[in-house]
Parts: sequence; structure tokens; C-alpha cells
Amino acid sequence: MTRRLIRDDLAAAVAALQAGGLVAMPTETVYGLAADATDPAAIARIFEAKGRPADHPLIVHLADGSDLDRWAPTASRAARALAATCWPGPLTLIVPRSALLPAAVAGGRDTVGLRVPAHPLARELIRSVGVPLAAPSANRFGAVSPTTAAHVRQDLGDAVDVVLDGGACPVGVESTIVDTTVDPVQILRAGAITEEQVASVLDASVAATSGPARASGMLASHYAPSCQVRLVDSVDDAVALAAGTPRSRILDLTADIAKYARELYAELRRADDDGVATLIAVLPDAVGLGHAVRDRLTKAAAPR
Repeated sequence: MTRRLIRDDLAAAVAALQAGGLVAMPTETVYGLAADATDPAAIARIFEAKGRPADHPLIVHLADGSDLDRWAPTASRAARALAATCWPGPLTLIVPRSALLPAAVAGGRDTVGLRVPAHPLARELIRSVGVPLAAPSANRFGAVSPTTAAHVRQDLGDAVDVVLDGGACPVGVESTIVDTTVDPVQILRAGAITEEQVASVLDASVAATSGPARASGMLASHYAPSCQVRLVDSVDDAVALAAGTPRSRILDLTADIAKYARELYAELRRADDDGVATLIAVLPDAVGLGHAVRDRLTKAAAPR
């Protein structure tokens, strides 16, 4: 069990972060495992706690959109337009890394992902600490992301100094990641901010993802529960597959895509907790937020 679970009092969390510790903080997407993004030793603790490869970059969280000028002074016009429109919110912008941020936070790269979370407790925490916070999902690398404080406690135990309980995450899937260092911009990870919204803000096309994995969530297998995940296109297909699959369960929230995103990770965890051997998930249409849900399910079902 983690050392302390608190809800509103930020003092312990701020003290832990300023001492180089780790704090699980709520965001609108998933819970993040936060540390001082300017402290290489604290950053190393994130990688160790998660079992995360050192070359897999972290996302750096800012308190306000106005902080972009300090932490990414050479950000492109596209980055600034997206930040002005979509921050605070579930959008991460890949920008040139400032010398104020150590290479370790970016997995050794000269670019870094920045975002301003929409959760008030996260933003208050960042302001109180006084520096940006590096915060990947607060779970073991490659496993199902946490959307409640209890998930964090279950996954990371005493590797976390403080867990801030801000309730269940209202979006439920990780932020959209847009690489603004290329022209046209590329969406590297689908999220609640859609390709259509990005294109509308920029009044420009969005290019297909290309190049090596360079951001969170780009690996083929990710977000994976212990049970097998099988994907189908319809409820009828799910019922037919379940009939011949022992210890199976059907997951179908396609009637409410926001609910599907919000509850997806909890449902994956619940399947494991209940001893399900095969989770049969009905894929939503690839429209809007459906792109993100399809992406997470596809990666959860990929060979490991």
C-alpha cells in the first residue's frame, strides 16, 4: 500500500515532489506518476518505478498555457495555435526541447511532449511545486492505465510517495499527441482531441503518422491486461465467439462512446480481477473519440 492517500491537502504532495519524490496525480485523462521535470534523479525514479525503458519519453505537464513561452520558446505557430485553443485539455504537443528540461525526460531526444491538464487538482499541484511535472501514466509500463487512485495503489504500491485522489478520470484515455515539429503536423496518438479538431484549428491538413516511435503509446502492444483480448465488429459476432470460448466476457459500450472511453480501462482491470480468460470487445466506429478507443483496444489485443 502506498504511504499516504489524500484528497484535498496538497502539502504532502508538494513536499514529496520538492524532495525529489513521486506523486500520483489525477488528470482528466488518466492518473499520472509525477516528478519534478527539471530533476534528472527524480525523472530516473519514474522510469524505475514503472519499469519503463529509458528511451521512452515522458510527457511534461505545465500549469498554464502561458508557460509554453518559457519551456518551449521555439515552438511553432501550429503548436501555439493548438495550445491557445485546446489547453487546458487532453492534448500533448511535441515541440523542440528547451535546455531547461534535461534530455532524460525526453528519452534522450531533442523534442519533448508538453501539455496543460484540465484537472484542477493537477494544475494546482503544478503551480504549488513551481516547476513542470513529468507524468506518464501511473502504472507498470505496458499495462492497463489507471483511472482511479485505487488503480494506482494496486499497481505501484510503495513506489509512490503520495497519491492524490481526485476521483475517477472523466475522459479515461490518454491525451492526443500531435507532433508540431513537422509540417504538416502528425497525430502520433489518438485521444479526445480528434484529427478533425486539429485540422480545423490549424486550417490545414494533418499528415499520416510516419517515422520511428517517438512518443508515449506508439508501441504495437500496450495498455494490456493479463487476460486475452479478442476484437469483433458487432454484438452478434461477440455472442457467437463467446458461445465457444470458456471463461469469456463481452465488452460492448459502443452505444455511448464517451462512456466506452471513460470506463475502458476499468473494464479491462475488472476482467482480470474476475478471472476472465478472454475479453471479447466490440470495436466502436472509427469516428471522433472512437479512434482512440479502437487504438487502445487494438494495442491491448496485440501479441505481447
